[in-house]
Amino acid sequence: MAMQQSTSMQQPIAMQQATPPMVSSGDLMTPSGTITGLPQEQSFIENILRLNIGKVGTFYMTYENNSEWNAKIFRGKIEAAGRDHLIISDPRTGQRIMLLMVNFDYATFDEPLNYQYPFRETESTEEQ
Repeated sequence: MAMQQSTSMQQPIAMQQATPPMVSSGDLMTPSGTITGLPQEQSFIENILRLNIGKVGTFYMTYENNSEWNAKIFRGKIEAAGRDHLIISDPRTGQRIMLLMVNFDYATFDEPLNYQYPFRETESTEEQ
């Protein structure tokens, strides 16, 4: 029995990425190194809420298929915000409430919101 030898040759696979990966510091990693000075966070609701921790807002939530109430309004000070939740506290009682972002419709505030993302300051290390 003769063994058949494979005549196909493996061709090198080109390593291509659509966008360079983000590193944990918020800098952009490229094949030639790290580019600093880019925004550390993107404009997601939880990031906007994090920028406004301590501000009091009114939060409108919808709860589908709820026999007691379909929509509910909460007023409170932003304590923390995560990808899937928001924690507020009632300024009068101090009671903490965790709200799920899946039920979040919108929020209103009586004061301006912080929306400018901080940029990382970089120092030039090149010798001139």
